Amino acid sequence: MAENQDKPKTQQIQLRIDESKMVSTYANTIRTSTTTDEVVMDFGMNLPVQGPDNQAALMFNVGSRIIMNWAGAKRLAITLGQVVRQYEERNGEIRLPGPSQPAEESDGPKLAD
Repeated sequence: MAENQDKPKTQQIQLRIDESKMVSTYANTIRTSTTTDEVVMDFGMNLPVQGPDNQAALMFNVGSRIIMNWAGAKRLAITLGQVVRQYEERNGEIRLPGPSQPAEESDGPKLAD
């Protein structure tokens, strides 16, 4: 009988999600910055524009800024890693451009080195 008293009781909690004020946006790039307490993520669109001397340039149009503490950022990184792994198991590897393949010739955004 004493064994049952030592075990912690588990309680189920129902999660309700309110999407009534949700706004969905598309982002093809992210810029990050950090402090000792937080990770700041700016999501937005890289848009081609004409730069000086008619050279091609990109304009980063920030659409959303998400600020998270480090524990939340780690949970996000783990969750994204799991989602990407599951996708690749079903659909094959997601290829990212390398140094020999410029971003404009690839199918996705270029990661910073």
